[in-house]
Amino acid sequence: MAGVTRTPGAVGVRLLAETRDEIGRADSKASILLAVLGVSASGVIGLQSSASWSPHRLAAVGQLAWWCGLLALLTALAALLLAVLPRFSRNSWRPGRPLTHFQDIVDAADAGLLAQALAETEEKGETALLLALAESSRIVARKHRCIRAGLTAFGAALTLLLLGLLAG
Repeated sequence: MAGVTRTPGAVGVRLLAETRDEIGRADSKASILLAVLGVSASGVIGLQSSASWSPHRLAAVGQLAWWCGLLALLTALAALLLAVLPRFSRNSWRPGRPLTHFQDIVDAADAGLLAQALAETEEKGETALLLALAESSRIVARKHRCIRAGLTAFGAALTLLLLGLLAG
C-alpha cells in the first residue's frame, strides 16, 4: 500500500544483531589475515637480512617485481590494520539525539546527560534502532572493503615476490 510506513520492530532488531555479529567476524578475518601476513613478512625480512642474499643481485625485472611486491605487502598491511581499527560513529551525539553507539554513551556521560539521553533513547526507540542499524552497516561495509583491498594486495605481493625471486 502506498503511503504506509512500517516500523522496523523485530526485523530491525534482528538485522542489528546480525550486523554487529558481522563486525566481529570481519575483525576476526582481518586479524587472521594480519597473522598470515606477519608470517610472510618475517620470511621476507629473514631473506633480506641474510648475508648471502640481496635483492640487488636480482636481474632488473626481478628487482622491479621484488620491490613492487614489498610495496604491495605494505599496502596489504595498511588495509588490514584499517579493517581492525576501531570505528566510531559518523555523527557525534548531542542532546536530543538517541544513543546508538558506544561513543554516544561516552559523549552523553561526559556531558553529564547520560540519564537524560537514556530516557530520550527509550522514547525514540525506533529512531535509535534505525540510526544504529545504518551506522553498524556502514562500519561493516568499510571493514569489508579494507579486507578485500588487503587480500588483493597480499595476493599481488606474494605473486610479485615469487616472480622477483624466479626472475632473479
